[in-house]
Amino acid sequence: MKKITAILILIAELFLLNPSPASAQVVTPIKVLIVYDAPSPDQYQKLGFAYAIMLRNLIGHFNSTVDLVPIQNYTAGELESYQTTFYLGSYYNNPIPAAFLNDVSATQKTIVWFKYNIWQFAWNAAYNFNTHYGFSFSGLQGLNATPTSTSPAPGFFDTVLYKGMSMVKYYAYDATSGTVNADPDVGVTQIINTALAQAVVNIKNSATSAQVPYIVRSGNFWYFADLPLSYIGPRDRYLVLCDILHDIFADNQPVSHKALVRLEDVDALVDYGTMKTLSDYMVSKHIPFSVATIPHYMDPLGVYNGGVAEEVPLSQAGTLKRSLNYALARGGKVLMHGYTHQYDSMRNKNTAVSADDFELWNAVANTPVAEDSTAWALGRLQAGKTELLLNGYIPFAWETPHYQASPLAMKAVPQVFKTTYQRAVYYTSDTPNFTLAQGKDFEVGQFFPYIIKQDYYGQRVLPENLGNIEYDISSIDPFSNVVYTWKDLYLNAQYALVVRDGFASFFFHPFWLESSLAPLVTTGFSDFKSIVQGITGLGYTWADPSTLP
Repeated sequence: MKKITAILILIAELFLLNPSPASAQVVTPIKVLIVYDAPSPDQYQKLGFAYAIMLRNLIGHFNSTVDLVPIQNYTAGELESYQTTFYLGSYYNNPIPAAFLNDVSATQKTIVWFKYNIWQFAWNAAYNFNTHYGFSFSGLQGLNATPTSTSPAPGFFDTVLYKGMSMVKYYAYDATSGTVNADPDVGVTQIINTALAQAVVNIKNSATSAQVPYIVRSGNFWYFADLPLSYIGPRDRYLVLCDILHDIFADNQPVSHKALVRLEDVDALVDYGTMKTLSDYMVSKHIPFSVATIPHYMDPLGVYNGGVAEEVPLSQAGTLKRSLNYALARGGKVLMHGYTHQYDSMRNKNTAVSADDFELWNAVANTPVAEDSTAWALGRLQAGKTELLLNGYIPFAWETPHYQASPLAMKAVPQVFKTTYQRAVYYTSDTPNFTLAQGKDFEVGQFFPYIIKQDYYGQRVLPENLGNIEYDISSIDPFSNVVYTWKDLYLNAQYALVVRDGFASFFFHPFWLESSLAPLVTTGFSDFKSIVQGITGLGYTWADPSTLP
């Protein structure tokens, strides 16, 4: 009787500590409106929508609901239904409806304005902008001069200064064609009443050393001098936006930095010795890790099998299962990295072999594959997951092959996996057309420095934001000619620290340890250890991706 009573008391205590869902506090999602430029007819009609999707993804880090509306469709009073409204000024001089300007000037809700067309508000005497907000807008500034072959980089406001780091905007100039690949324009503002407005972040012109405000805040009104969703990178002012969103939403997020490591493209041809070496090292350092597994190996053209087609289902992949079992016994967790990680018998773009090629996108034509549909993709996802389950492996997440799939394929993923672990490509149509003269579609690749609870396609996304170590072995493999060192990843990890809850997440191919790559690659294992030790030294805490909240 005493034992039963003790159990009942324990249950009661647990109930008090963990009240039922009915009595638990329900946190209401933040309601967010994103309005964006969509000029018609114009070849850039959908570019603003692409940026809106990217911003919507970042806001998916927070407990939120988000609506996307073209600026010309805005209706009077609409923003009052939202706690926060973002306007993405991506198209120069796109007309802003008077209804929107009137509402912005009168509201007590949070307004965040990016880049262009602020002059339609700030220079309209009806709104008394300078007096009301405490700062002025003087105009745009782009390149200091026109670039030439003798002066290819004349300079611009290219360096955002944030938390002791210099976040440099992307710039490239092709002297042959005279083409500039950059987004140099910034809106130049000046603080005129420090009691009302503050420069939260500054941007510097590296050629002249001049500085102007990059982010200005005046009460509930925020202004970003450019659009930090263009030309994003791991050391870019994009990370400033990722972090400042915490301030815009006032969520009081404490500083907390986690690290993730993933072994990539593990299939039937994996070398057991390399998996053993890497697994042993990580368990010795008490580091949880994951294994991106391709369950069904295909080499339809016999590229790696003497011209004879080869297919290896997981049930016959003895070395792969031995490697997975060894890794799992040492803290590894399995995620599914495609079903076959290649498409049919087509070189897409490389060899048609698993791990080499795209599976859910025609990378040659840059279009969806012929069979493309949510049902078709769902079949592949379910087949791969079933193959893993039947062999005793429970995948905790999905990773899209080469991070790219059609919009319809992406919509299949949440039906099979609650979590993805990846970067992703997003499209402005379910059936994208990139060849139209006007209103063409856009595809945008995006990485995340933190967990996205729900992205544009309904996916929960664990981050991979540092990249991966690459070596130039083009003398034996023409498709492997990129060099990206562990020091590059380490530098990316330093920049990721500016995001208060930013991750340091990278992946590594076990084949870089294989002796068959010598003498081209001899430092694979030492480089892997260097990046792990470097990330640890920066103060990140290694996390198990399968248990992240």
